[in-house]
Amino acid sequence: MLMLVLLHVVTALSSVAFATYLLFRPSAKGVKASYALVALTLSTGTYLVWLNPSHLLSACTSGLLYTLVVSALIATARRRMALQ
Repeated sequence: MLMLVLLHVVTALSSVAFATYLLFRPSAKGVKASYALVALTLSTGTYLVWLNPSHLLSACTSGLLYTLVVSALIATARRRMALQ
């Protein structure tokens, strides 16, 4: 369980960092990689909530905030890529 939490946190932080990087150097491959990181983060988060449902509200709130931020970063990167 500890390794799964570590994987989840590292993936989430990497996802935010990579999506931020895409703002400065947008690319189609980068967007796809960012989607994969988001999917991995959401799947590990879902599994962690399934293992310990007592933290459902805080996990869902944090997950929603994470998804909104990363989605906004990816959308901005896609928009900048389209303008190039």
